[in-house]
Amino acid sequence: MHPNSPQAWLLAARPKTLTAALIPVILGSALAFADRQFQTEEAVLCLLFACLMQVAANFINDLFDFRKGSDRSDRLGPQRACAEGWITPYAMTIGIGVVLALACACGLGVLYFAWGNLPHGGWELVLLGILCLLFAFLYTTVLSYKGWGDVLVLVFFGFVPVGGTYYVQAGQVNWDVCLLSLVSGLVIDTLLMVNNYRDREQDRISGKQTLVVRYGERFGAGMYLGLGLAAVAICAGLVFTGRLTWPEFIWAPCIYLYLHTLTWRKMIEIKEGKELNRILGETSRNMLFMGLLLCAALAS
Repeated sequence: MHPNSPQAWLLAARPKTLTAALIPVILGSALAFADRQFQTEEAVLCLLFACLMQVAANFINDLFDFRKGSDRSDRLGPQRACAEGWITPYAMTIGIGVVLALACACGLGVLYFAWGNLPHGGWELVLLGILCLLFAFLYTTVLSYKGWGDVLVLVFFGFVPVGGTYYVQAGQVNWDVCLLSLVSGLVIDTLLMVNNYRDREQDRISGKQTLVVRYGERFGAGMYLGLGLAAVAICAGLVFTGRLTWPEFIWAPCIYLYLHTLTWRKMIEIKEGKELNRILGETSRNMLFMGLLLCAALAS
């Protein structure tokens, strides 16, 4: 592959990970639609901001792990652009800057279109945007090595994007937004958990103290299953608040739980090695099903 080619940049962006960026925004928008507060411009710009931030985080992770020497020959996950020589470190640094600039432009667009809906003039969103930029760097460079990844997923793939997307359209948040944020964060954390489960031995060598490294393989497998169970249990709260009916609960969260359990069983059978990348793909598929089914139920 030619260095810095369009194909190299596409692979470095890791399009499959964009599922994690899409789900919180579409859930927040579906809730706004159900409340007759849906705003097309704000929703689209939130979606673009989330996707660009995910790509930027992927680029930062690629560059930092290369410079730190974490991308060794025993890597089990997908190939990395800098480590493979597809993109030079200098070009990757420029790419990070360009993607973050585009994300900031989308953030300013959200402020422009949502100005009339915001009770505090939009400064709260400016602060939120700054935190997103800051933690995109802190997660890769420091916090993921300290075992904070799962907490940050709950915050930045749950409360921040779901709550933020709803807030810019409705000008407020409510209890249902909090429940939906927890569901989003827990479901998306299954993707991080299977990554950490697969890479537990390599992470231990690299000094990355994930929960799976700290507490072991059985804990990681149980945590993976438990995250999906907890997400579905919280969906029951949406039934009691009137957002979902019991039939909708059965054909949305319960279908996800069935798929999630089947994937978990495959994961514990495989247990280790590159074959666990299949579980990564299935987990991403399950997440997308959960997001789309919940959106359909909320908006119906």
